[in-house]
Amino acid sequence: MEQILIPQKRALALRRILPKVQKSLGCKIELNEGNEVTIDGEAYAEYNAKNVIQAFGRGFTITDAYKLLEEDYFFKYVNLKDLLSNEDQITRTKARIIGTDGRTKEYIESVSGALLSIFGNTIGMIGTTSQLTIATSAVQILVEGGTHKKAYRIMEGIRRKYREGGM
Repeated sequence: MEQILIPQKRALALRRILPKVQKSLGCKIELNEGNEVTIDGEAYAEYNAKNVIQAFGRGFTITDAYKLLEEDYFFKYVNLKDLLSNEDQITRTKARIIGTDGRTKEYIESVSGALLSIFGNTIGMIGTTSQLTIATSAVQILVEGGTHKKAYRIMEGIRRKYREGGM
């Protein structure tokens, strides 16, 4: 049995689709006391359900979170509260990662192939190992205050190395 917490807002959204999610994940899933999720099933099914629900809790659609059921896909997130000292820095950094009209986020997704979700104080990513490496490089540079140009250049260089077989 696994227990995880997800944000209240996402727990409400999960409650609406819970029967469908339980059926597709093959586990008994319960929402307790608002935002505590209990998952009960076979070990591998529980593991998969936990990953899917954590990704959903970090702002991904359930369809995007289901990508984690594929063998080569992983979920990673960065908690900006762990890296930045105040709310103004967090807000500014989230804005830098999203970009004007979402263009920076879209560009990171298109170059890396990973999916990004900016929710609360976290930046979530779903993708293969190489996709996550590429996306993480850009996010890290932007979190550290680097320019968009530098983030794009580094990200594109890493992608080029993967394509050429150098990584």
